[in-house]
Amino acid sequence: MNKAETARSGEDTRILYLALELGRREWKLGFATGMGKRPRERTVKAGGIHGLKDEIRRARRRFGLRQDAQVVCCYEAGRDGFWIHRFLKSVGVESHVVDSASIEVKRRGKRRKTDRLDLGALLRLLIRYWGGEKKVWSVVHVPSPEAEDARHLHRELETLKADRTRVTNRIKGHLAGQGVLEVELRSGFEPVLDSMEIWDGQRLGGHLRSRLKRDWAKVQWLNEQIREVEVERRALLKSSKDPAVEMVRQLQAVRGIGHNSSWLFVAEFFGWRKFRNRREVGGLAGLAPTPNQSGEQKQEQGIDKAGNRHVRAMAIEIAWGWLRYQPGSALTRWYQEKWGGGSSRMRRIGIVALARRLLVELWRYLETGALPEGAVTKA
Repeated sequence: MNKAETARSGEDTRILYLALELGRREWKLGFATGMGKRPRERTVKAGGIHGLKDEIRRARRRFGLRQDAQVVCCYEAGRDGFWIHRFLKSVGVESHVVDSASIEVKRRGKRRKTDRLDLGALLRLLIRYWGGEKKVWSVVHVPSPEAEDARHLHRELETLKADRTRVTNRIKGHLAGQGVLEVELRSGFEPVLDSMEIWDGQRLGGHLRSRLKRDWAKVQWLNEQIREVEVERRALLKSSKDPAVEMVRQLQAVRGIGHNSSWLFVAEFFGWRKFRNRREVGGLAGLAPTPNQSGEQKQEQGIDKAGNRHVRAMAIEIAWGWLRYQPGSALTRWYQEKWGGGSSRMRRIGIVALARRLLVELWRYLETGALPEGAVTKA
């Protein structure tokens, strides 16, 4: 409900606007009422929720508002996450988390940037937003604590595998620097190091051998961590009655959709977001087109990449697999007719279009239970 809807004759319905500029050591607070008075600026210690409540109370008194006057707040999404939003909601503040990339900035000349200037800009945009200009910025859809916690399972697995790849590549790089190009990093690798010969038949240097052994120990530890996460995930898949896990099972029934992709799609996308149409699905994945048209000039700039990068990368990977595992589906036939005979560049462009259509079809499948046309389930 905005201020126009809350205004009632004979009653003080003024709103206290609050903008937060969050830092590692301190938070800057900007207060205003939108009634022409000079904004009030204050600073509290980072994480100081009691100081924040005190400043809200003092600001109400400073602007002559009732102590139960409505407070509308905003801050930029970032390192501090959503706990501040949840705290503000718990004390009756109307909170909005803003996508910092959507905030309008002047393009003339060099941009001046300080915390104080940013705070004032946030405060002015908040007043405009609450007054009805909903497109001055994009507001982040805040997940529930349960949905946010569910992301950690697949994101931890993704991080562990990336760390393992980084360490194994480092091992191979050190060996390649000594002329050892053919090496398999598997069980029993550590004893092989003691007898390994370099390009001139000499043994590896002692310091390098010790370093590689320590790196190999990191790889083994990461393998153990990966196994633990995968065991936890399989246990959830077998026993959990959570609706999100039911969605994972539903997706895994489709040929071409595996464990990693189904968990990621549900935890990041379908498990807690409510889509109204296919445009929202493509837009949130960052797969929406970005046309550039002015007069007679028309140019397509490709996808905007403004959505969830985890979902976008996985959707493109699954689209390539869809061509292999679902050759009889309508989506595969559409791709082959339109893009299959083109160059490798055109096929890569087409796979992005297929990824967007596939996400839309999977959303409809989870909503209605109807498989994409021509698709088959696993045996």
